[in-house]
Amino acid sequence: MKSQYHTLVIGSGAAGFNAADWLYDLGVQDIALITEGINMGTSRNTGSDKQTYYKLTLAGDEPDSVCDMASTLFQGGSMHGDTAMVQAACSTKAFMKLVRLGLPFPTNQYGAYVGYKTDHDPKQRATSCGPLTSKFMTQALEKEVIRKGIEILDGYRVIKLLTHKGRITGLVALGPAGYKTLQAQNIIMATGGPAGIYANTVFPKSQTGATGLALNAGAQACNLQEWQYGLASIDFPWNVSGTYQQVLPKYISIDSQGNEREFLPHYYTDPTKALDNVFLKGYQWPFDIKKIDGSSQIDLIVAKENEQGRTVYMDFRQNPTGLDYNRLSPETYIYLEKSNALFGTPIQRLEKMNPKAIALYKANGIDLYNEPLKVAVCAQHCNGGIAVDINWESNIKGLYVIGEAAGTFGVYRPGGSALNDTQVGAMRAAEHIAQKKPEAAKPTPDFDTPTITYSNQSNLSTKRQEIQARMSRHAAYIRDPKEMASLFEELIQLKENFFKEITIASENELLNLFTFHDTLTTQIAALSAMIYAANEIGSRGSALVKDQPQPSDIHNNQVVITENDKSYVQPVRPLPPCDDWFENIYSK
Repeated sequence: MKSQYHTLVIGSGAAGFNAADWLYDLGVQDIALITEGINMGTSRNTGSDKQTYYKLTLAGDEPDSVCDMASTLFQGGSMHGDTAMVQAACSTKAFMKLVRLGLPFPTNQYGAYVGYKTDHDPKQRATSCGPLTSKFMTQALEKEVIRKGIEILDGYRVIKLLTHKGRITGLVALGPAGYKTLQAQNIIMATGGPAGIYANTVFPKSQTGATGLALNAGAQACNLQEWQYGLASIDFPWNVSGTYQQVLPKYISIDSQGNEREFLPHYYTDPTKALDNVFLKGYQWPFDIKKIDGSSQIDLIVAKENEQGRTVYMDFRQNPTGLDYNRLSPETYIYLEKSNALFGTPIQRLEKMNPKAIALYKANGIDLYNEPLKVAVCAQHCNGGIAVDINWESNIKGLYVIGEAAGTFGVYRPGGSALNDTQVGAMRAAEHIAQKKPEAAKPTPDFDTPTITYSNQSNLSTKRQEIQARMSRHAAYIRDPKEMASLFEELIQLKENFFKEITIASENELLNLFTFHDTLTTQIAALSAMIYAANEIGSRGSALVKDQPQPSDIHNNQVVITENDKSYVQPVRPLPPCDDWFENIYSK
């Protein structure tokens, strides 16, 4: 390992590997990829029934264009128009690179990449390689990085970003041999979403995020209040979207004495209405306050069952009460009819429509043929993150943030657009770095090792879990402004005295200590954004503010910016005009 590089990439998911690969191909080869664990993270360890990749339409007779796709992204609300345009304009180039690397996206007999409609998408732009699309992306890109001999520093947790006069100069990492300082002109953060801030989460256990790195270095955050929450399995964290809902499973709950009940009939006078809402959860998986009289009613009912101390399950072994195919809505009936699935039990319908969805759980120790699936409403994706420009550069020069760590979405986003964003953002950051003139090395500030408090009784795990539980209870899809404000003040005080108040038993917990400090920083910033949004905006997107149930579209032309623990709004950057003239571009 050297001590100085031109560019360092933090993270080994689909975004990080793609950034390293693009840098190398663009001639920036004095680089290294640094990762806490090469097999960790969301890209490699998560998915859904058929994990969606979103891109420009490349099949069929439905009209589409870069401007149309950008408009769809922008209309999600509180999203910058220029980054929406870049995501649309570069989607085909990014997608075809994955095709070239061998990803098995389906084509028809003529070679067209057929698509389907995903949530918040008026076109059929979505495609998929199955439940493990992002894993296939990561593996293919990793193979390229290894083939090119790009240095991978595995087993290092970055604990601090170093800056000088608003410019990145390097980082400090904690690894097998202790602290290591590395200098770099540029750093690309591809650390994923801040998965560690919640207890109820569908993020894989290996994903914690590192958004606090950038926040502590002075980077601005954008839209940290905007998240996606939805139903997910608990024992094996996974979205139960798409086909899992469309086969119409039976919803049951079990109390502490082991008493089981099918609970949806207790909330609906018409069982068919309940089943139609369950079906719609497949398309409309994220909790959405605009759908609390429809599909998102299921999320709130599940929450009520949990509040009563009951554990909720989806049972694929038995049909739900009141299932009569002929009484289902036309949308539900036609889908099942076209899928040749108007028969049998939910597991038989799932086997017919999507056997890979069954095999996925079987491979992770859950047999849907013989046991129910424990579920809850969980955090799944942060639409916000660190604020970036059209090159995915933050307000700190030389610090680029890509993938879910970047704040490139607003209130709503089409399903699968995050995967497109990992590839487009990585490419744009690499291109921008490759075009810059070399700079002389800047002074690297010394790293002052904090004084760690050791104790026979470590309180790290207990305190972290307590805060995560309170975040899930008061600052997730149902938000309580008073409780959030109380927690916010407590966390501010805890951070000021963090290394005194949080104790560890040995150096074996040192890595977890710094990870918790990073998570705490992010929790404070997220609460700041959520409290501001609750008071100034109200219920919106995936956030139902207590005592303010009416959906609000105000401030959809603004983003919430957070600096440390202070939040405010800025206007969105507008959607650029679609009036390019070839000769003007050609002559530049």
